[in-house]
Amino acid sequence: MKEIILCKYGEIALKGLNKSSFESMMTKSVKRRLKSCGQFSVSKAQSTLYVEPLNDDSDVDMAVEKLSKIFGIVKLCRCCVLEKDMDEILTKSLDYIEDEMETARTFKVDAKRSDKKFPFKSPEICIEMGGKILERFPHLKVDVHDPDVVVTVEIRETNAYVHAGSIEGAGGIPVGSSGKAMLLLSGGIDSPVAGYMMAKRGAIISAIHFEAPPYTSDRAKMKVEKLAKIITAYCGDINFFCVPFTEIQELLRDNCPEELFTILMRRLMMEIAQRICEKEDIQALVTGESLGQVASQTMYAMVCTDAACRMPVFRPCVGMDKSEIVEIARKIDTFDTSILPYEDCCTVFTPKHPKTRPNLADVEAAQNAFDWEPYIQKAIEGTKPYLIRNA
Repeated sequence: MKEIILCKYGEIALKGLNKSSFESMMTKSVKRRLKSCGQFSVSKAQSTLYVEPLNDDSDVDMAVEKLSKIFGIVKLCRCCVLEKDMDEILTKSLDYIEDEMETARTFKVDAKRSDKKFPFKSPEICIEMGGKILERFPHLKVDVHDPDVVVTVEIRETNAYVHAGSIEGAGGIPVGSSGKAMLLLSGGIDSPVAGYMMAKRGAIISAIHFEAPPYTSDRAKMKVEKLAKIITAYCGDINFFCVPFTEIQELLRDNCPEELFTILMRRLMMEIAQRICEKEDIQALVTGESLGQVASQTMYAMVCTDAACRMPVFRPCVGMDKSEIVEIARKIDTFDTSILPYEDCCTVFTPKHPKTRPNLADVEAAQNAFDWEPYIQKAIEGTKPYLIRNA
């Protein structure tokens, strides 16, 4: 039986005259992600992408998994394709949904008739389909409020489509529709979540990581690369920049007030990151900071950090509790990797009593007391960029 995947839009459908550009971005993303799944045709109509396998070698299960992580798609339906004939719908569709119906106890039928020329109205389709299901699967009962399975019959322009349940999509808007952003990616829980959330709002994500050997190990770097690899399932390919930061951290330790160490370190990280952004035509920085979570993430500290920036700094986790961030990390499969016990450079030389209410004038005076420019340039020159691809 012919099968197809219907990918339903979310807010893209509300973009008015710009809708076609959003559709184009999402279609390109779908085609690119499905290359490893076999041959599929992709077309669009009625605020839906039609993804059709072209031969038996096409891996529909893998395609559904990949499509569920593409931003812009809110719901996927794996359907059988039938002629717009009621007899065919009532007979052939039951074989397709048999597995779901055999394991359910209750069901309801939902009909969507976008082709108003179809001779049966939606309530009539529900009655006819419900009767056939009860006849074929006598153990089932109808429950219109909380059914185990919702059988949906969609009458569209060219065909009828029947499925028994939908799959939640990633939502958001297509990656590429909102510019480019550089994620400061540590080995923690928060920053991968921040990258995911910005990609969900259409940003193309690059990532920058600061390493400090021998204080940080190769395993710490590998952990961060793995985190970047995991979020490519949602973000797409990521340009990854690894900055040698040991010398700057040692100089900070020896030449700045201990209580300002973390603030000054973050200001220098921001300076390096935005210079690389300027070279790469990237418009914004992204961090995983959550207000008040640690000493460097107080409002006073953030003000001091942002004062060193010439471009926007987005903090999508800023108003979230740790439990909320962890919930998303589990959802996107980064949590188990994030909690591996390999330290990143942010934990090196951590002051015992960091200042939670730093004064900007004091911070700037401490930073200006030393000439950082040669070391910033050296760190940028030693940065190793490479591409982390989505499988």
